[in-house]
Amino acid sequence: MPTDRLQRSLNATFLGMAVNAALSAAKFTAGVLGHSHALIADAVESSADILISVIVWRALVLAAEPADREHPYGHGKAEPLAAAMVATMLLVAAAGIMFKSAMDLALPRQAPRAFTLFVLIAAVAIKETLFRVVARAANSAQSMVVYADAWHHRSDALTSLAAAIGITCALLGGPGFFFADDAAAIVAGFIIAWNGWNLLKPAYNELMDAAPGVALVAQIRSAASQVAGVQRIEKCIVRKAGFEYFVDMHVEVDPELTVRQAHQIAHQVKDRVREAVPTVHDVLVHIEPAGGPGFENR
Repeated sequence: MPTDRLQRSLNATFLGMAVNAALSAAKFTAGVLGHSHALIADAVESSADILISVIVWRALVLAAEPADREHPYGHGKAEPLAAAMVATMLLVAAAGIMFKSAMDLALPRQAPRAFTLFVLIAAVAIKETLFRVVARAANSAQSMVVYADAWHHRSDALTSLAAAIGITCALLGGPGFFFADDAAAIVAGFIIAWNGWNLLKPAYNELMDAAPGVALVAQIRSAASQVAGVQRIEKCIVRKAGFEYFVDMHVEVDPELTVRQAHQIAHQVKDRVREAVPTVHDVLVHIEPAGGPGFENR
């Protein structure tokens, strides 16, 4: 990843860590003083986000390191691996919140205080704004783990919104609706779990070298086809590792060309593809003889 894009990603991550630390302290204090289980659950989720941001930070730094002897393809897989860890932590946190809130539903409890509602409204506004800031950085860097971090912020905004609805119901409905606070925490848990699952799938796919979108493959094929001497692109296999793509390509050329001429075409194909798609780190070009008498297209 270029230094400027990496720095933007890190800045967004550090901003999230600072905001989460402040919000977690404010929510927990307000939840304890205001007798709100949903707000305390929300504070726990914000605290987990601090650890998640640390994981994102270290993954970004590791993924940006150049290839070495032990990792000839670079360290890009650190990014989807961290994204999978973040998603798994979301699922575990969601299960914990739902279990605890379900156990508390039948217990006698005090009414939540009205001031907790204002804390949650402020938290929703702050976290949704933070989501948009971090998501822009993720899109700029094309970073899966930063995008996962962004969705943690939106998840926090959604859980705060659910808690606010629960507290409002409890305040307006009286003692018969005090359970709404815990019910809202359960709903928030489902929201967190859904987001965690949706973040886990793309991370798993990248770890398993799943093919990227057809539009990217078509762009790579088009760039390679424009090189003089290329008669057909037989195969084009693309995989993503962190911030970059690796391409394996079979290119058909005139079978009467010399090895030197075919080698030059292969280099031109590589250069053209990397110029057209800057996120492509490397292109491995296999030269094939174009179809004709005595030649078989494999």
